[in-house]
Amino acid sequence: MAGGGFGGRKSVRGGRASYRPMSEINVTPLVDVMLVLLIIFMVAAPLMTVGVPVDLPQTQAANLNQEQEPLTISVTADGRVFLQESEVALDALVPQLRAILTSQQQAPGTPERRIFVRGDRAISYGRVMEVMGTVSSAGFSRVALLAESPQGRAPR
Repeated sequence: MAGGGFGGRKSVRGGRASYRPMSEINVTPLVDVMLVLLIIFMVAAPLMTVGVPVDLPQTQAANLNQEQEPLTISVTADGRVFLQESEVALDALVPQLRAILTSQQQAPGTPERRIFVRGDRAISYGRVMEVMGTVSSAGFSRVALLAESPQGRAPR
C-alpha cells in the first residue's frame, strides 16, 4: 500500500506503519534553476562590457586579429577624451599611457601594445587628429583609428 506524506514509501511491519526515506533525487527543480541562471547570464553577459558611448563611422575594412587587448582612447561628440572608461585631459593623456605601458612588463621581442582611437561620427576630424597626433608624438607608433563595419555584411 503506497502512502503519501513527505514522498516516502509506507510499509507495514508487525502491524505498525513506518515510512522509509526515498533514495531518489528529484532533478527537475535543479534543472529549472540552472536554465533560469543560464538565461540570466546569456542576457547579462553582453551588458557587462562597459564603454564610452561613441557613434563610430562605418568602413569596408576587414577586422584585425589581436593577441593582446589594446588600449582604447575615445573622443565623444562633445570633444571629451576618455582612456578606456575614465575621462582624462588631453595634456594628461600621454603620462597616463606611459604609466600603463611601463606598469605592464612586456617580454623582450614582443610588439608594442596597440592603441585604438575611437572618434564619434559627429566630432570634427581635427579633434580626432589632435588626439592621435598627441599620442603618436609621444613615441607610440602603433596608433590606429576604429570604425564600425557596415550592418548586414559579415566581417572577413
